Amino acid sequence: MAPTDIDFSTDPFDDDKLREECGVFGVFADPNAASHTALGLHALQHRGQEAAGIVTFDGTQFHSVKGPGHVSENFKSETVISQLVGSSAIGHVRYSTTGGAVMRNIQPLFAEFAFGGLAIAHNGNLTNAMTLRERLVQRGCLFQSTSDTEVIIHLIAISICSSVEDRIIDALRQVQGAYSIVALTNNALIGVRDPMGIRPLVLGQLDGAYIFASETCALDIIGADYIRDVEPGELLIITDKEVRSLRPFPQTPSHFCVFEYIYFARPDSVVEERSVYEVRKAIGRELARESAVEADVVVPVPDSGVPSALGYAAEAGLPFEYGIIRNHYVGRTFIQPTDKTRNLGVKRKHNPNRSQLEGKRVILVDDSIVRGTTSTKIVEMVRQAGAREVHMRISSPPTAYPCFYGIDTPEREKLLAANYSVEEMAKLLGVDSLAFVSLDGLYRAAGVDSRNAERPQFCDACFSGHYPVPNQDRAQKSHPLQLALLND
Repeated sequence: MAPTDIDFSTDPFDDDKLREECGVFGVFADPNAASHTALGLHALQHRGQEAAGIVTFDGTQFHSVKGPGHVSENFKSETVISQLVGSSAIGHVRYSTTGGAVMRNIQPLFAEFAFGGLAIAHNGNLTNAMTLRERLVQRGCLFQSTSDTEVIIHLIAISICSSVEDRIIDALRQVQGAYSIVALTNNALIGVRDPMGIRPLVLGQLDGAYIFASETCALDIIGADYIRDVEPGELLIITDKEVRSLRPFPQTPSHFCVFEYIYFARPDSVVEERSVYEVRKAIGRELARESAVEADVVVPVPDSGVPSALGYAAEAGLPFEYGIIRNHYVGRTFIQPTDKTRNLGVKRKHNPNRSQLEGKRVILVDDSIVRGTTSTKIVEMVRQAGAREVHMRISSPPTAYPCFYGIDTPEREKLLAANYSVEEMAKLLGVDSLAFVSLDGLYRAAGVDSRNAERPQFCDACFSGHYPVPNQDRAQKSHPLQLALLND
């Protein structure tokens, strides 16, 4: 493919960022369970902006409110919160992809069993969901959604185990992929991570109430204390009598998603015992050591590029300036792009600060390049503001492979780095030079001395193509229902 063949005509905000698809929250024995869950989900809004839901239990029955849109759109009034009665709750925010944010797919999902009710919220993606679904349908199970989370519910339903936790364990032993799950039963709150710990989950406490959350920022917003991360393969059961920790899965090396440090997690969160903000600054320092260039100023692409740009500027001894200003008040609904307005789309969110760009050699720091459409428009905008040179530095390695573990990623043929060399990408983006942090540099920034090429310490499949969990379903994606299940 020649460098001139790339099509930049699509809306630059369609899918030019990797997107985390879900965030989860759960609380047990909290008199303000619903309101605290809503606040926790608000802190996790960056992990999913298409839909939100909360399920509570009042000791007798379950209550549910969920809908498409932001947390603030669904839980903005005391009237709504008052419907969610009970001292235990779980909540979920999600992105949708091809399946859309239809009501039947919005979590938490709920089902009535012989042992009582069960609500479940899931962050991640199962790589054998289609295989399991076909087996369950042949057995007579009726599905109401295209969510792989419902596969887990049906596996729980048909389990011959007696206790709820044993049924959940039985179900999860049959699934493959990435998951952090919070579940609510009549008498317990349950949290569990997949054996490789690909997706995050932390445990916190507030006035005696235990809390699960995807990130520590969700604990901070309600004043809860961080206790620890739920460990890979660990299942925690919280009741009014005890907190039990089970290790029901075979031990396997951890493969936490390294992109959490690069982009997904909020910079004020602590994941896997490391400050996200500090890791991102360290990535910037690695970038400056690996790919130094003569320049006058370091400029971040806000907001995700800011910590790495700070680290780069400090290491390179260059001034850090906000050469691009982000508009934080862009609503979810906006005029649909037309041929005439499409190229103005980038200015919905970003505007150049000409005083910091004009006549200068600019190092532009961003977190990643996916399709390259947004990067191209930003570079063009910076040049139009008078920058003499533009050197782009990216705080992740080239994104050359799709993710199958709960991240919305374009197909490989749509990933810029899968089709072009770095030099070709620089030409396409219109920059004087382009460099990405190396895999080893990324690992050093995340606190690991060196990457084990045979068994990477993190999941870095989107950079390396080294997938820690096999994808059974990918070869079966030709049917429209299979496509919806794989992508929703």
